Amino acid sequence: QVQLVESGGGSVQAGGSVRLSCVASTDTSQFICLAWFRQAPGKEREWVGHIVPGSPFAYSADSVAGRFTISQDNAKNTLFLQMNGLKPADTAMYYCAALSSYGRGCQSLEYDYWGQGTQVTVSS
Repeated sequence: QVQLVESGGGSVQAGGSVRLSCVASTDTSQFICLAWFRQAPGKEREWVGHIVPGSPFAYSADSVAGRFTISQDNAKNTLFLQMNGLKPADTAMYYCAALSSYGRGCQSLEYDYWGQGTQVTVSS
């Protein structure tokens, strides 16, 4: 059973930065996509961005493009989300996810494995 464990969340003022980490219990190179999602209270879970493991390709939602950066450390089976220029609208529970099944989109919610989430709260 694959486990994903997020860390790095917390409270920050608007304009600040936070770096989230997600450590996988297995070799991440086997996955099709590694992604970050977020869910604010009362809202649906939304895709933040994803990478294709072992490649330079990373994609981000328009709402975070230019502020958030997704990266990976293959040797440590770790996914990162560097968040700069945070806004109160970025307040949410952030989840990492891994997709191992073909036929599903990397921007969909149909991921095979999910972490437990880490809370990010941005105050104005």
